[in-house]
Amino acid sequence: MRIKAYRASPVARLADDRPVVAILTVDDEIQSFRGNRANFADLIQTGRELGVTTYVVTINDLKLKSPEVVGYTYRPEEEAWVQEKFPRPNIVYNRIPLREDERQPNVKRKLALISRQPGIKMFNRRFFNKWLLFRWLYNNPSTRRFIPDTKKLTDVFVLAGLLKRHRLLYLKPVRGKAGVGIMTVKVQPEKHLPYRLQIQEERGSRTYRCSTMRSLWHRVSEYSETIGEPYIAQQGIALVSVDDRPFDLRALAQKNQAGKWELTGIGARVAGNTSITTHVPRGGNIDDPEKLLTGIFGAEKAQQVLANVKRAILLIARQIERASRSRLGEMSMDLGVDTNGNVWFLEANSKPMKFDETDIRQKSLQRIFHYSFFLHRGTKQTGRR
Repeated sequence: MRIKAYRASPVARLADDRPVVAILTVDDEIQSFRGNRANFADLIQTGRELGVTTYVVTINDLKLKSPEVVGYTYRPEEEAWVQEKFPRPNIVYNRIPLREDERQPNVKRKLALISRQPGIKMFNRRFFNKWLLFRWLYNNPSTRRFIPDTKKLTDVFVLAGLLKRHRLLYLKPVRGKAGVGIMTVKVQPEKHLPYRLQIQEERGSRTYRCSTMRSLWHRVSEYSETIGEPYIAQQGIALVSVDDRPFDLRALAQKNQAGKWELTGIGARVAGNTSITTHVPRGGNIDDPEKLLTGIFGAEKAQQVLANVKRAILLIARQIERASRSRLGEMSMDLGVDTNGNVWFLEANSKPMKFDETDIRQKSLQRIFHYSFFLHRGTKQTGRR
């Protein structure tokens, strides 16, 4: 998508009962700004339909002391992004796309300034850390039952201790994305080389067989050093499967117009034939969770399992927000169901990807603005950020 020349004419501020929503990202030397432009364009269009001024703004262009800022909007009739002046936002939706961007000192400073700025409310300030997520959920009795056995992977003794209790482990970078760097360790005592290690990389995966715990640890630690991230080690769950392909449930929880967590929708993600994870770009496919669960458990138990999943999602969302001490407006969540119908928490993401299910997608766009209206009302009533 091209970016047309800057237009100097300012956009008029809408009525005081409507928020001004800025989609926050970072600058890019080649494309002006980073992020999922199709998602940004959809958000801007939804804002137009709801009468809400919505635009993309970069960290550098968001001038907190100025009544106007330079941002970007998408003109579908011109198939172009256009740079314009907009009113300073009172709602900031953080969509900085990469963890490494968010960790830059200038970005961290600006996010801290925004969070303290009177008259502006920001939500989803930062990415989640996998280790902290599991600690937050384990520390609350209402969510502890959904958490697999999880440890920081600090040395070979942690790995050996977990493998004594579980024949399958998942090793995950604490700040990973899209499944890159995830490893599985499977114990197969009947084999000559009893430890099977599979590593998921940018393209495909590699498999090693190791004879001893020491050689296994050498492979694991060597690879984790190349990733440059600390790891957690986690009990592998025997997920339900279809045609010998395990699947998990991808859920989206968002705040509504009353500022309360609601379930926006759930989809099923079936793993590819050789993939460690269920990510669609790795050969996975999308399916209907009710249909899949009914085929495994029968209609009555499938409904019970789905009801348990929905309750778990809201409990987990509330606990993550409470423990993070941060304002959240949405999160996606991966949950597994084992062969006994038990529900397990696998992952949560504070920067959800687009859902391909049409009904979930449309509702997700609208709820961003429902929550923005809620935050804006609070700003007006209390005068606080």
